[in-house]
Amino acid sequence: MDLDAVFEQKNEIAKSVADELEKAMTTYGFEIVQTLIVDIIPDETVKRAMNEINAAARLRVATQEKAEAEKILQVKRAEAEAEAKYLSGQGVARQRQAIVDGLRESVLNFSHNVPGTTAKDVLDMVLLTQYFDTMRDIGASAKSSTVFIPHGPGAVRDIAEQIRNGLLQGEAASSML
Repeated sequence: MDLDAVFEQKNEIAKSVADELEKAMTTYGFEIVQTLIVDIIPDETVKRAMNEINAAARLRVATQEKAEAEKILQVKRAEAEAEAKYLSGQGVARQRQAIVDGLRESVLNFSHNVPGTTAKDVLDMVLLTQYFDTMRDIGASAKSSTVFIPHGPGAVRDIAEQIRNGLLQGEAASSML
């Protein structure tokens, strides 16, 4: 019988001792009324070993609980990040839609109010304005990593042409699918 079983079965052991004592002592005229096992005192090395086992078990449970809490925290953090990205995407989509709507209205108003201009002229002017705004924003920030690109009127025309060609190629590729 191991030590844990001894502690768990104190009453059964007391009854067994009482039965054995009853058998041995009745021949001498003694009657065993009750046996009490008050305390079981194991050897010091056994006590230390039991305490170490109990401490290890508690540490194992604590480690499992901590790992589970960390897992929950990571899942919640990932869910929050996904929600933030989703909402950010919706915000960017609305912002871009507002820009497109504003540009459309500006192009139509400008081409109607200034005779001899085409929608292409207006878009070139808008692209140039956006280019200068971008250059201003890059230059305004002291901590920005600046990428220098050609910046003359001809360069802007080249950039606008590259953007238009890219859009046209994208449309052509998507229509082929």
